[in-house]
Amino acid sequence: MGESPRSPKLLKGALIGVDPFNPLASVVIFQYNPDSVTRSISPSASGGTGTQSQGEALRLLGPPEETITLDVEIDATDKLEAGRFPETAMGIHPTLAALEMLVYPKSALVIANEALAAAGIIEVVPAEAPLTVFVWGPARVVPVRLSSFTITEEAFDPVLNPIRAHVHLSLRVLNYRDLGLASAGGALFLAHQLVKEAMATVNGVSTAAGALSVAASAGLGG
Repeated sequence: MGESPRSPKLLKGALIGVDPFNPLASVVIFQYNPDSVTRSISPSASGGTGTQSQGEALRLLGPPEETITLDVEIDATDKLEAGRFPETAMGIHPTLAALEMLVYPKSALVIANEALAAAGIIEVVPAEAPLTVFVWGPARVVPVRLSSFTITEEAFDPVLNPIRAHVHLSLRVLNYRDLGLASAGGALFLAHQLVKEAMATVNGVSTAAGALSVAASAGLGG
């Protein structure tokens, strides 16, 4: 049965590695949106309790440190039934590879650095991960670093390609202190913060209006 034309279009969450040299290598659009997303926020204060100077207790050194954890399901069953490639040939290997490439150095750079080292050049170019962006709706598009992830492969095809997996992701949000305000990632985080400030203002206006309405009702009822 097809979806009703009145049904809202469901946006999909995603992890996108921004790599101009291979833009398609690390694009992971969630097949199913996770049921929950856990966010842990730690303020970046000037010092621990009892260690800051007088008058410094409220001073912030920058934006808070934020960690996002979520569980993603990947399942090739429907695509296998429809005879879709690449699932028929490789299962969900390509999707898992796209996720894993977010933490792998590029092979071309590894080979180049090995050649430089063999030639006696001590200083080589360190590997750098692509800028990774976590997309969770229009109000949450933030640069992140993949801190860790656990892949549990749960089913396999006849040649042992995984066809279903559960992935637990731990992401550290990168801010303009990490990346620099002038960088693409730093500007992206600042835009995210501006959206938060706007939504907090909307909440404040709504709360104030609600409080005035309650006060007026109480006065009329008195």
